[in-house]
Amino acid sequence: MNFPLPIKAVVIDLDGTLLDTAPDLADAAIAMAADLGLPAITLEEVKTYIGNGVSRLVKRVLTRDMHADPAPELFAKALPIYEKHYAEGVSRKSRPFPGVVDGLQAMFETGYRLACITNKAERFTVPLLKDTGLIDFFELILSGDSLPEKKPSPLPLLHACQVFGVEPDELLLIGDSLNDTQAARAAGCPVFCVPYGYNRGRPVAELNLDAVVPSLAEAAKLIVKK
Repeated sequence: MNFPLPIKAVVIDLDGTLLDTAPDLADAAIAMAADLGLPAITLEEVKTYIGNGVSRLVKRVLTRDMHADPAPELFAKALPIYEKHYAEGVSRKSRPFPGVVDGLQAMFETGYRLACITNKAERFTVPLLKDTGLIDFFELILSGDSLPEKKPSPLPLLHACQVFGVEPDELLLIGDSLNDTQAARAAGCPVFCVPYGYNRGRPVAELNLDAVVPSLAEAAKLIVKK
């Protein structure tokens, strides 16, 4: 692939790409585990569970397994407890990663159409983007419950292409995980990943992507307005 890439729109993942949300997600998991009388859990362990939305995160905390399902009655009891704790502290410790604000500013000023696409529910996404001062950069925000399917489905990316009136190869996804690369490849979009996010403990360089970028500010240097 030749750089800089000619691009019209940039869509960016939230957790692990724009914002370090792990401390708040972990605090809610720690509080839920305590409420349910489960063994204590650490921030480092919760970090490996992030990336497929709150429901899967809760299931992983309950089972301490990436793919197992807990007893349905335990999950039904646990999910509202987790959501209550998370809603209370959704942005208490969450902060933009280094280079995020500079990168967004550069892309915004260059005139790229910007969207945030996340698997997080809208009731958590919007307050987070507001509280961290990022919301005004984005023309479009797609949460995990905005459309019938979420990443790794290509649907959110293809929806963004429709809204922006661009072709998939003119829309860049910047993310931090397998979910992002699978969605981008299925949609036909180029994809960059940051190495500091939540890829379940795996290096992003192993993924099917076009570039590993140390920050959003560096990503902005690898694209050119089409």
